[in-house]
Amino acid sequence: MSDKKVSFIWAAKEFIWPRKGIILLGLGLIIVRSLAGLVLPYASKTLLDDVIPSQNMEALTSLLLYVGFAILLQAIISFALTRILSVEAQHLISVLRAKVQRKLLTLPISFFDNNKSGALVSRVMSDVEGVRNLVGTGFVQLIGGSITAVISLIILIKINATMTAFVLVPVAVFAVVALKAFKYIRPIFRDRGKIKAEVTGRLTETLNGVRVIKGFNAEEQENKTFEDGVDRLFQNVKKSLTATAVMTSSSTFLLGLASAGIMGIGGYFIMNESMTTGEFVSFTLFLGFMIAPIVQMSNIGSQLTEALAGLDRTQELMQMTEEDESEDRTKTIKEIQGNISFDNVSFSYEESKEVLHGISFEAQAGSVTALVGSSGSGKSTIASLAATFLNPTAGKVTLDGTDLSTVHLSSFRQHLGVVLQDDFLYEGTIRENILFPRPDATEAELQSAVEGAYVNEFTDRFDEGLDTVIGERGVKLSGGQRQRISIARALLADPKVIILDEATSNLDTESESYIQQSLNILMKNRTTFVIAHRLSTIQQADQILVIENGDIVERGVHQSLLDQKGRYYQLYTYQSRI
Repeated sequence: MSDKKVSFIWAAKEFIWPRKGIILLGLGLIIVRSLAGLVLPYASKTLLDDVIPSQNMEALTSLLLYVGFAILLQAIISFALTRILSVEAQHLISVLRAKVQRKLLTLPISFFDNNKSGALVSRVMSDVEGVRNLVGTGFVQLIGGSITAVISLIILIKINATMTAFVLVPVAVFAVVALKAFKYIRPIFRDRGKIKAEVTGRLTETLNGVRVIKGFNAEEQENKTFEDGVDRLFQNVKKSLTATAVMTSSSTFLLGLASAGIMGIGGYFIMNESMTTGEFVSFTLFLGFMIAPIVQMSNIGSQLTEALAGLDRTQELMQMTEEDESEDRTKTIKEIQGNISFDNVSFSYEESKEVLHGISFEAQAGSVTALVGSSGSGKSTIASLAATFLNPTAGKVTLDGTDLSTVHLSSFRQHLGVVLQDDFLYEGTIRENILFPRPDATEAELQSAVEGAYVNEFTDRFDEGLDTVIGERGVKLSGGQRQRISIARALLADPKVIILDEATSNLDTESESYIQQSLNILMKNRTTFVIAHRLSTIQQADQILVIENGDIVERGVHQSLLDQKGRYYQLYTYQSRI
């Protein structure tokens, strides 16, 4: 089965069938509108052949009333179609965007490591828009137009079979050209979605990193990169425009040719009195009703092709394996003590490139485990395994004796808190950022977290206090202030397990002092993993693991490790001299 069929069947099952009632109503309305449109061609024949020759004013009045009613009916139905189908299509787009975003957040961390955030934004916002052509007026017009064309064809044959046969030849040629063009355009539209996502992703990164770009005077370099992306998008659009132009020009030529032929043949029949003037005018008008849907179908077909290309990518995303989808994840945790154990754990990001080799240690409930070592040694990987962001390649990580690979992730993560070196803050107020894990927390709980993290030390100086707007990613705050907000957020969440990743690096002495005090409050009675380059911050840890090249080379407390005069001693004495 081709990709096109798979995509359309999936789209029909997901979007069209659940809304079959509203689509059938729309289809019915389009058929009624089309039938109402046929009144004018019939009326034209009656007007020219019967009413005018007989000079019957009463018949003329009746005819005009019929035509006027038909036109009014068409206008009312057009308005109803917009209200019913177009509004439903826009509603579906909003529902589908929410569904895709929800799906995104169920995917594992590794997926986000391999995809640009801007590209994912494009997939949520742009790829789903094509669904409006399936549920909106596009798909219904395609079916309704086909029915109108068939009805018109039957009437044309009835009026004059010879002229109808002449018309069908260029129409058939146009249909073949259109089908070839759609087959060519589909992959172009699919590539367009990818290119657009890449360009959007790069632009998002550029805007987020504007300080670095300006700091290195790299504006021209970024401009060139973006221009190259925009040019690739343009080349893609140019290809599709060429194919669309072929369809449009061929329809103009072939259908124009048919019209010219009809004039000649019709003129011949009228001169030989085998056709009346009314029949000729009526035939011409009915021909328009047959050809217009065919031309319209080429435009709608192009829209549906673009829609299916975007939905291909949406389907691909929706069918990805969720991080909590494993059949083994059957256990739910309610209350935890916080004993975490690594039992002969190995991990690889890529096959044959192991970054952890048989790691074993135990972190007792309420204890502090510090991970130290040079960059790339495996510290963050260990922390990510403890946080269930990654799963071991071999061995197991257990919580209170339960293998974490068998646990529903949400049931564990409700007991987890993280404070990162470059922690994420939303654009909004300080209050909103602290309340992020628990929006329903009481004012007393909020104030307790604020005081515990020494956030009030600087918010008391702000005119708006906790309601101060901090800008995108907290750009209006210092590093130390952002870090304290992150710690307050973790305090409010009240987790049993805490991951602190470089939480005190790159801070001035005063900020580090405040943060160290707030961290001491945060770590109290919680199982804590600390990744730190500043070894002065982990002297009170219950155990220190020295990681080098994916192995634990030393373990113990601060003083005993200094006494060993090994790798930890080297790291500590080196930092002391700086």
